[in-house]
Amino acid sequence: MLIINSYEEFASHLGEELGHSEWLAIDQERINLFADATLDHQWIHVDTERAKTESPYKSTIAHGYLTLSLLPHLWDEIIQVNNIKMLVNYGMDKMRFGQPVVTGSRVRLVTKLHNIQNLRGICKTEIDFKIEIEGQRKPALEGIASFLYYFI
Repeated sequence: MLIINSYEEFASHLGEELGHSEWLAIDQERINLFADATLDHQWIHVDTERAKTESPYKSTIAHGYLTLSLLPHLWDEIIQVNNIKMLVNYGMDKMRFGQPVVTGSRVRLVTKLHNIQNLRGICKTEIDFKIEIEGQRKPALEGIASFLYYFI
C-alpha cells in the first residue's frame, strides 16, 4: 500500500503507477444487492435462468455502475492518504465500459497518477484507472477519476 503524508509526497509520484488492489469476486449476491439498491432489476443482471439461455454470455453480468461503484473500495486498498481533513470525489473523465463483468469473475483496480495540482491548498488529483477482469485482456472499465484532498 502506498502511504502519502503531504501534497509534495503525492506530487513525487506524477506519471507513475500507484499500484493495484486485491482481486474482488463479483458474485450473484453482490449483483442482486446492487439491483435492489438502485432499483435496476434488468434480467441480464438478476435472472440467472433466463441469462443461461438468452444472454450472449450464458450468465448474468454485473451492472456497469456496480463495477464503477467499487472504485472507492478498491482505491482504499491501493493508497492511504494521511493528514487530510476531507476527501471529495470530484469527477470522472473519459470513462468507458470495455466489456461486461460476467458473474463469478474477479476484478481489480490498477492506477496511475495522471495529474496533480495545488488549488490554493486543495490537492486535486487525476487518477488514470482501469478495472481489470482476471484472465481478460480488455478492462471492464477505464477512465480518469478526480479527487480533492484537503490536507491539514
